[in-house]
Amino acid sequence: MTQIDRRQFTQAAAALAALGMAPRAFAADVLKIGYVSPQTGPLAPFGEADKWVIEQMKSAFKDGITVGGRKYEVQIVLKDSQSNPNRAGEVANDLILKDKVALVLTAGTPETANPVSDACELNEVPCVSSVVPWQPWFFGRKGDPAKGFNWTYHMFWGLEDVIANFTNGWKQVQTNKKVGGLFPNDGDGNAWGDKELGFPKPLSSMGFTLTDPGRFQNGTQDFSAQIAAFKRDGVEIVTGVVIPPDAKTFLTQARQQGFRPKVITLGKALLFPGAIEALGDLGDGLTTEVWWSPSHPFTSSLTKQSAKALAESYESGTKKQWTQPIGFAHALFEVAADALSRAKSTKPADVRDAVVATSINTVVGPVKWGGQGPFKNVSKTPLVLGQWGKGQKYKYELTIVNNEAAPSIPVGGKIRLIAAA
Repeated sequence: MTQIDRRQFTQAAAALAALGMAPRAFAADVLKIGYVSPQTGPLAPFGEADKWVIEQMKSAFKDGITVGGRKYEVQIVLKDSQSNPNRAGEVANDLILKDKVALVLTAGTPETANPVSDACELNEVPCVSSVVPWQPWFFGRKGDPAKGFNWTYHMFWGLEDVIANFTNGWKQVQTNKKVGGLFPNDGDGNAWGDKELGFPKPLSSMGFTLTDPGRFQNGTQDFSAQIAAFKRDGVEIVTGVVIPPDAKTFLTQARQQGFRPKVITLGKALLFPGAIEALGDLGDGLTTEVWWSPSHPFTSSLTKQSAKALAESYESGTKKQWTQPIGFAHALFEVAADALSRAKSTKPADVRDAVVATSINTVVGPVKWGGQGPFKNVSKTPLVLGQWGKGQKYKYELTIVNNEAAPSIPVGGKIRLIAAA
């Protein structure tokens, strides 16, 4: 470079600086975090809060992050799985191969988290996943308990926890202990209905009788066969794990066909306020698992917000009712920030090693791999049981009605039977 060139470059740089536009050469290095969730399609309620959480994270990361002594500008790249496993795998590969992300985060049922985790394992890029019971995440990916996975780590509860919560609730009310199961032909349904890993064995050991009419496809329009089987066997409790549209179809047809169970406890479909509102009067009294709520006694390591403050911030910012995935979307970024700040560098192996060594208290509870789950890749989080009822602030509100499995999370009421018409 000649003397004149240098002078011109210096003058140009000074002019840009005066305008608040530093030349790109002086900007911080960029570190990208990828996030895959269902923004559209039937699983979209699982991703409803993600854009809000990511906006919150842009503020949390506004000063950048230091990794291995170097300061990085943080960019979060959100990809939509479209509720499709093939699409989830494709966008994960895009994040890894095109966007060159340092870490992938993913949440929202096996149909999203499993293919994303598989893509990361194959490409040797660290991944933290959530919002899938650990059995369909681990065994659904052909995990070997003796070996585990090298690049993919998971934080959520397991089927043993949901079974404990559901049955703890059922034991509090008077029924004939006859249970009807709705288990679709998908990652969750096959795990929940599995004779060894799922509901059948523990229910039998507790004196419950299970009627399982067999697998059905998501999006089915006719539940007459299931309803007929449940009526034939005198079922008073209905359980299962279905997508919101299928819950509405089943509940509407059950009412039309004169099937009135005393208890309906469904996973997945009854998590979200919008799904309950769409059910109208059918939503009152339904029970479901609660993985996060404003009542949870935990605080964010990143923003220092309590669970209650985080939920209130979401409600005031979006003018919508709080929803359970807020906590886990937020906690995934807590884990990312904590791991990256401890990593020796942004190299995949260094980031992965930092993830493995995680031990933090998040807004969903403690997260630690190795010792807080069944395998090295799984960190379990607490679970309680909730029931929907007519609300004060919103049309329907979720109240925690059993906390035997996680006593630190306070209950707000007792489980009640669904009122007969």
